[in-house]
Amino acid sequence: MNSIFLLKNATIVNEGQKFTSDLLIKSGRIEKIASSINVDEKSITIDLKGKLLLPGCIDDQVHFREPGLTHKATIKSESYAAVAGGITSFMEMPNTIPNATSQRLLEDKYLIAKNASSANYSFYMGASNDNIEEVLKTDAKNVCGVKVFMGSSTGNMLVDNQKTLESLFSNVDMLIATHCEDENTIRKNIKAFENKYGSNIPFHFHPVIRSEDACYISSSFAIDIAKKYGTRLHILHISTEKELSLFSKGEVTSKKITAEACVHHLWFSEMDYNEKGAFIKWNPAVKKESDRIAIMNAVNENLIDVIATDHAPHTLEEKTNPYTNAPSGGPLVQHALLAMLEKVKSNEISIETLVKKMAHAPADLFAVQNRGYIREGYFADLVVVSPNENQIVSKENCLYQCAWSPFEGQVFSNVIEKTFVNGEIAYDKNKNTITDFGSRLTFDRK
Repeated sequence: MNSIFLLKNATIVNEGQKFTSDLLIKSGRIEKIASSINVDEKSITIDLKGKLLLPGCIDDQVHFREPGLTHKATIKSESYAAVAGGITSFMEMPNTIPNATSQRLLEDKYLIAKNASSANYSFYMGASNDNIEEVLKTDAKNVCGVKVFMGSSTGNMLVDNQKTLESLFSNVDMLIATHCEDENTIRKNIKAFENKYGSNIPFHFHPVIRSEDACYISSSFAIDIAKKYGTRLHILHISTEKELSLFSKGEVTSKKITAEACVHHLWFSEMDYNEKGAFIKWNPAVKKESDRIAIMNAVNENLIDVIATDHAPHTLEEKTNPYTNAPSGGPLVQHALLAMLEKVKSNEISIETLVKKMAHAPADLFAVQNRGYIREGYFADLVVVSPNENQIVSKENCLYQCAWSPFEGQVFSNVIEKTFVNGEIAYDKNKNTITDFGSRLTFDRK
């Protein structure tokens, strides 16, 4: 399809500015941005007066579960939930079944997405303790990065051998993204709680088990190795105030070591476990309110570089198990942008910073080609937000295959009205039709 759209009177938020403008979409890209645009050729005109027009969000950490865990989710189902939430590009993790730890298995996932994804996509190459040769074959222009689980994972993906880590950090030229939690600390903690409670550990002890120390020990270790070898390191889902001392302020393009904050660590705190229980059980854990506030401040101060979701759906049946059998993770892509817009409303973050951290910065960090900004010549990945409508989150309006959300009962004061992916309407709130307009992300790397 090569639709032509003329968007009139939009309130555009882009590159630190907020202004009213028209925008022309043609051949999948942004053709023109100007105060007034008129076209002679046939186009679809949409009046966006009073509506926000944002660059599509780029989520650098999701788990869409395919292949092997499709009872939880599929690329088709979750990518559509993503575009319904204003996320137009995603980067998916390798701990599927089988783990994406070979070039062949990695390409199998790209083939699935090519035929099913509503959003643009990339997949991390997974590292294990014994696949360094496969990792080094990864094409940096066509793959977002290499994922190293230095903490909780599935299959053969826990990398806990120091020699392997040294080899990865010294030889991999492209971005390495890490999950950092010290397994020895966690095993010791959980054993103590199991001795006292058995499998029915109260969920509010989750941040004690997966503790601040577990996070800091692992994050500081990863950074020490990265500094030793000059590695391009990106530490995912920072959950503690203590870890913030490991990072430096500045623009993402000027750093070799960067950090990510996730929406759940910016929204929930330990005070929510009594009500939410397993539904806010994530790894790393949601921790103290003081951690939440510190992480938000770090986002605003350019200490933390991007905001993502770590979207990781499980079935309701799985989540209703006792603590030791209830899996960690939850679905977030449909509601992440809406949740952060609530933080704009409460003056915890500006809308310009939100756009920077959810669109511009991930595009810059990963060197994504021609996405993440509203610029002439860039792909038309855009989100239309209606700021004058409310919606309540319920099971009935969740688009995730798992059909639940940790935000159930929350009233959001904005609505995603439309989402454009590659210049086509991939989501329209008035038309619940799954689309497949997504393309493979490419990266402007040497």
